[in-house]
Amino acid sequence: MPLLQIDALQYRWASGRAALDGCSLQIPRPGLWMLVGGNGSGKSTLLRLLAGLLTPSGGTVTATCPMALVFQNPDHQLLLPSCGSDLQLWLPPGLDATTSRARVAQALDQVGLAGLEDRPIHTLSGGQKQRLAIAGALASGSSLLLLDEPTALLDPTSQEDILGLLRHLTQRPQEPLAALWVTHRLEELDHCDGAAVMAAGRAGPWQPGPGLRRQLERSSGALPAGGPKR
Repeated sequence: MPLLQIDALQYRWASGRAALDGCSLQIPRPGLWMLVGGNGSGKSTLLRLLAGLLTPSGGTVTATCPMALVFQNPDHQLLLPSCGSDLQLWLPPGLDATTSRARVAQALDQVGLAGLEDRPIHTLSGGQKQRLAIAGALASGSSLLLLDEPTALLDPTSQEDILGLLRHLTQRPQEPLAALWVTHRLEELDHCDGAAVMAAGRAGPWQPGPGLRRQLERSSGALPAGGPKR
């Protein structure tokens, strides 16, 4: 069974305009999977539907693992003063204090923030905040991360660090994660396990990332937002 199966997913805005128009997509296994497309192509809307922030008007979503959304701007999801207290919000209910502390410490360690439970969030760099947002998704027990342009607001060094972190998490020998990563940066496609073009509310087939990057760079240079060629 695939980790995620999306069939003919539909979503329309209140104006009647279709944001998703029969979108179908599959995440077959752990790995880093990237969707690339221009503004208005539907890629961010798709992630919000998968995270339950929007309700589809048609189609089906079948997931065999829990999912968690990581926003483009971590300030939109980091709510409490310290790293440890914020991660407590992501934990499943009913854990005892010892288990909760261990889960928080483990999540911080996985993203390179070990020992920062008491660190005030406002003292973190942008890259550290994004790592903390990813730690929250890990603390929740999710094994499929939905990442909405997670490097868009970061400097080049932090962009590379976050991409390297996700590559590590999706390739680790024990319990590798799956990640659906939305991007408009063509250079990021070189590091994924599969890439697809999102256009006019539909996702194309998975392709090798480097090949898709070359294909798009040979075209007009503008990421597709309109319908795919048939």
